[in-house]
Amino acid sequence: MATSPDTSDQLKELTFRGIVIGAILTLLFTAANVYLGLKLGITFATSIPAAVISMAVLKFFRDATIQENNIVQTIASAAGTLSAIIFVLPGLIMVGWWTGFPFWLSVAVIGLGGVLGVMFSVPLRRALVTGSDLPYPEGVAAAEVLKVGAGVGGAEENRIGLRMILWSSLVSAAYALIAQTKYVATEAARALPFGGGATTVSTSLSMALIGVGHLVGMAVGIAMLAGLIISWFVLVPWQTGLAGLASAADLETLVSTVFRAKVRFIGAGTIGVAAIWTLLKIIGPIIKGVTSALAASRARAKGGQVSLALTERDIPIGIIGVTILGSMIPIGLLLSAFAQSGPIAAAPMLTIGLSLLYILVAGAIIAAITGYMAGLIGASNSPVSGVGILTVLGISLLLVAIFGRELGVDASQSLVAYALFVTAIIFGVATIANDNLQDLKTGQLVGATPWKQQVALIIGVIFGSLVIPPILTILNDAFGFVGAPGAGPNALAAPQAALISAIAQGVLGGSLDWNLIGLGALIGVGAIIVDEVLRRSGKYSLPPLAVGMGIYLPMSLTLLIPVGATIGYLYNKWAARAPDPAFAERLGVLMATGLIVGESLFGVAFAGIVGATDNDSPLALVKDFAWAVPLGLIAFAGAIAWLYLKTRAEAGAKTATT
Repeated sequence: MATSPDTSDQLKELTFRGIVIGAILTLLFTAANVYLGLKLGITFATSIPAAVISMAVLKFFRDATIQENNIVQTIASAAGTLSAIIFVLPGLIMVGWWTGFPFWLSVAVIGLGGVLGVMFSVPLRRALVTGSDLPYPEGVAAAEVLKVGAGVGGAEENRIGLRMILWSSLVSAAYALIAQTKYVATEAARALPFGGGATTVSTSLSMALIGVGHLVGMAVGIAMLAGLIISWFVLVPWQTGLAGLASAADLETLVSTVFRAKVRFIGAGTIGVAAIWTLLKIIGPIIKGVTSALAASRARAKGGQVSLALTERDIPIGIIGVTILGSMIPIGLLLSAFAQSGPIAAAPMLTIGLSLLYILVAGAIIAAITGYMAGLIGASNSPVSGVGILTVLGISLLLVAIFGRELGVDASQSLVAYALFVTAIIFGVATIANDNLQDLKTGQLVGATPWKQQVALIIGVIFGSLVIPPILTILNDAFGFVGAPGAGPNALAAPQAALISAIAQGVLGGSLDWNLIGLGALIGVGAIIVDEVLRRSGKYSLPPLAVGMGIYLPMSLTLLIPVGATIGYLYNKWAARAPDPAFAERLGVLMATGLIVGESLFGVAFAGIVGATDNDSPLALVKDFAWAVPLGLIAFAGAIAWLYLKTRAEAGAKTATT
């Protein structure tokens, strides 16, 4: 669908109304992602629901185009993906450096990192989008949704798709609402002796997890299941046995403590090795992509913008370079605030100078890693948490090299906060690079102009950086974070933030058990070998990063992802036999997305109720209900079965009328 140069300026693409719609969707989907990420440690791609809603609104304008719809979903998805900054920022509260989220300081950290992410990833478009065969599952799905809205599949498909996403959102939100009354359970768990030690079998009754599993697919689902088995049926029993099972009065507390203090660091080692391996695999294509961008810049200088095809027009490489280097000035000013006191005051120029160099180098590397993984397994299963571990390890080791480890508690806290602050900036790079290439793949398939999408991404970054801090403040005031001073009984787990903070504290305090990370690295090497063997068979894969996620996330947050992946796989097998397979499969994607959106948006609303009432359970009608777990399991399974059957019926009904 590429457009010729002489007609490109006539396209309605980056419009004021599109920006306004994108801003409204930013508020909705970013709020959902912030809540989901803090509760479950997982964020989801917002491109598809944003595209559906955008089409429903823009259909009232006769001159709306598929490219304009693409800009709306680009803005909303950029801001929604940027919400993964919650994997770092709550750490500053957990370590006691912040008591809340200062608005303008948080906006600056999020915004600068996001803009850098756009700039770092623009040269990667040629290497990882147009010049590669990476599948980009969610980018392709979003393009298909946009094509439906543009009439490729007819208005009937758009109508049914919007109806299914609304139905699944309502059902998901309704279960979450009923669960807060305490008549049905939100989680089922049991600690038990196992293999000479102990473990816990648990699951959250979260429809969002079913949706996530459907979207990421069987390869990632199986990989996470493999990590879960390694974690909870090998590592946890082993470590609890070493800790002394016989003397443990509370089995559940023992398992939980061992998992947090030991096993998650093994998972960190697995994720780190997997991220490094990913980088090694894509160095060649990156070099070719940068070379191609320079060649395009020379062609533009000779023949002007019209000398390039519409789908080859990126933000010029010169502007990218100036923006990247120019952003180092405000970042340096932010970091200088730490130089007013503490150990950094003794060597401010050296510390800030090396930190800026680290941001430049690590930012470029991480943009490549996350961009590649977006193409491989999609943004929903984003590896930013894994590369965040690498980032915080790197900056923490750099600070140790400068200041050593023999520092007081207050000095160590200052350096930990500094490490988290630097990591937060690079995290912004990681999240947006992950999203940028996914969106650019969508744009390629619908004939969009790359530079306009890249500008839309920057707009999305600005919107997201303004929206995220207030949402974080609401959730912090209502719940708090596990491990933070003053956290309540319903404190949000924020698992990645807790892990990254613990790593910074361990490296700078000298207490980090490198043997655990080394063991995780060996598991990562094993996962890489298995993955490579499977890939060479041409049929299967086992993404190593997903294995690492399965190891370090609690079972309650991962068990339903393989279940959702299996349900999605079985649904897609049915869809392949349907009269209109492509539409039937897309309808399943839209329904699964609604499961995530409904529960997440309810979570944000519930957080507001908690904050307003100063009550951790404002909707509870009973305190302890003996039938909550069995009723919850029945209602949960029944609702999921009904939604999938309804989706099949809707797909069949559409086919019957065409």
